[in-house]
Parts: sequence; C-alpha cells; structure tokens
Amino acid sequence: MSRKSTISQWFYLYGNDVYRYLVYFTGSSDVEDLVQEVFIKALKSLNTFKNHSSPKTWLFTIARNLAIDEMKSKKKSMWKKLIPIDENLSSNEQNPEMVFLNDQSAKELHDVIQLLNNNYRDVVILRGVNQFSVAEAASVLNWPEEKVRTNYHRALKALRKQWREEP
Repeated sequence: MSRKSTISQWFYLYGNDVYRYLVYFTGSSDVEDLVQEVFIKALKSLNTFKNHSSPKTWLFTIARNLAIDEMKSKKKSMWKKLIPIDENLSSNEQNPEMVFLNDQSAKELHDVIQLLNNNYRDVVILRGVNQFSVAEAASVLNWPEEKVRTNYHRALKALRKQWREEP
C-alpha cells in the first residue's frame, strides 16, 4: 500500500476522532487546519511509524503535540471558547427543546472540564470523550498505564464534585 493511500485510509478511519479530540483539547471548533496538519505531518513522517502502537494512538500523539505547539505559539489559554458537540443525536430525531437541553448539558460538561488541571483534562478527553482504552491513552500521553487509571479516577471524582457545586 502506498504512503498516500495509507494516510487516506487513516484519515477515513480516524479523521472525525482527531477532529473531535482537537475541538475538546483546544476549546475551539476552528480546528480543520490542525486536522489537516496532523495528517500532513503523518504523511511526511510515515517512515518513522514503527507499528509499536496503533495508527490511531500515533495520530493522536501528533495531534496533541501540534495542538500544544499551536496554543503556545498563539499564547492563548486553553479552553477559552467552549462549544457543545453532540454528533450522536441528530436534530431530526428530537424536538427543539430536547436539542436545546442536550446542548446545554454538553456546554455545562465542557465548562466543568475546563476547571480541571491539565493532566486530568487530558485523560478525561482521551478516556471519557474519545473512549480510548487505558493503553491507548497511556501511549498518547506517554504515561504509564497506572498513571492513566489513577488520574482518570481522580478526574472523574473531581468532575462529580464540581458538577454538584455548580449552580
């Protein structure tokens, strides 16, 4: 399989996941350029991919590093703009009130995630939002699996506590 067809296949399989991850990570819905940059970088460095991890975790590692670099270069704080995302529910299947309530719940969740420290936020986005396994999250974050488990448990506890304290 050629390099371009490999990246095309990965884009088809993981493009939406990378997009969603970058939206949550940066707090902005304007991440199309970053998604494109992830796959361009992957294409350019495909020869360095050694199959020690899955293509998905390799792409998410690239995405995370690019997002961090982007945020540093623009010197903007993380999570300034939060947007609700609910791709699982189509507005054709629900009445406007349900769509509004779902959007409000998503925004509230984003607001609470915003209050977490960086380690908790990273692990919640990977494990909770993107449904990564412990091993996949550990690979992306370059952490031991036990640290992923511990931080995820503590992050969920902090989320629950914060959720109850919010008016």
